Amino acid sequence: MKLLKNNTKRAQDHLFAAQTTYYEQPLTLVDGQGTRVRDDNGTEYLDGFAGIATNTLGYGDNEVAQAVAEQAKKLTHVSTLYLTEEMLDLAERVAEVAPDGMTKSFFSNSGSEANEMATLVARVAKGSPDFLALEQAYHGRTVYTVALAGQSNWRNFAAEYPHVAFVPSPYCYRCPLGMEPTSCGTACAKAAKRVIETQTNGKPSAMIAETVAGVGGIITPPPEYFKVLQETLKPFGTLLIADEVQAGWGRLGDGMIGMVSTYGVVPDIITSAKGLASGLPIGITVTRPELADIFKGPHINTFGGNPLSSRAAKVTIDVIEKRDLIANAKRQGETLMGGLRELQQRYPLIGDVRGHGLMIGVELVKDRTTKEYAPAEATRLLEEMRKRHVLIGKGGRYGNVIRIQPPLIFSDGDSREFLKAFEASLAALA
Repeated sequence: MKLLKNNTKRAQDHLFAAQTTYYEQPLTLVDGQGTRVRDDNGTEYLDGFAGIATNTLGYGDNEVAQAVAEQAKKLTHVSTLYLTEEMLDLAERVAEVAPDGMTKSFFSNSGSEANEMATLVARVAKGSPDFLALEQAYHGRTVYTVALAGQSNWRNFAAEYPHVAFVPSPYCYRCPLGMEPTSCGTACAKAAKRVIETQTNGKPSAMIAETVAGVGGIITPPPEYFKVLQETLKPFGTLLIADEVQAGWGRLGDGMIGMVSTYGVVPDIITSAKGLASGLPIGITVTRPELADIFKGPHINTFGGNPLSSRAAKVTIDVIEKRDLIANAKRQGETLMGGLRELQQRYPLIGDVRGHGLMIGVELVKDRTTKEYAPAEATRLLEEMRKRHVLIGKGGRYGNVIRIQPPLIFSDGDSREFLKAFEASLAALA
């Protein structure tokens, strides 16, 4: 009989304390197939979080696995000081699915680096040290992107470099302007004008915004939000950066780029990471040639666009299109949202259900009238779902929002199983 290692103790002995994990007893995952993963005890779980919206095609996908295995035998790394066919193939493929005119890409390792590159380009293009970001925002864990965070618990680094002014978030359930969701409309987008005029030099280089705020608690802007925001920024010459690190590549169920397909707005710069390479490290900054070429460098990224990640990313885009997974994300999202809203009618713990496609948030509250945050209940719900062999995430400034961001290959059966486990877990809490 195989003796199990004490992975909790091993982590305590050898990993930084800052590397937090979910669950009272941390979960050690060892393999997976499709939408399922297994732990070191052999227990199988339905994955409703996909490694924070990263494992787009699930686990063990034959086409991605085969492509990576073939590439590993051929060429794994050269750095951006050299060209590779794989990086150029991916850049061409991205240009095909990006908005017209956005034909140039810079590859890095993560969303943090992609966002940092976007702000660098914007600053060089506009010559201003000022930036705008949204309250409740999260854009990464570098010093520069931490300065763009709109949550105090994630602004936990030392001195921060850029000057960032924060625009009220389109958090309709908890309107930062104190308005009712039915009357708020796009007031939070128009508020960017006041922020620019009172908290910046009057010409901020860019505003960065997540299409749907993941870490912030799946904050989902109203349909017309980004159109009004872009119109508000235009007189000041302020660029719009779309942070699609979590929302991109079909997750919102309308198209490859959520801000374009779901909200009808073409930003000046697009950043993404996570789901693009189905689990392999990658970051990408995409923009028009006149912006891409304005920063002359020199600039490198040692692992950016490495052949393994580039090959996996191109195959991921191809498979999403070939298997019509964007339509599947929309269909499964509607099923899950519908089921969750039915549960909302029966369980007062659910204050709000929101999202697009397979990026869904369920906000838990102690009281629907006061909307008092329920973080302890969210933590307990994660534990109850684990007991029922389903994995989910949580977010929000106070950790009271359940995050549902499964692989895009989620099936009808997976959605039914998920809703059944969610109802049973709510009943256990009640």
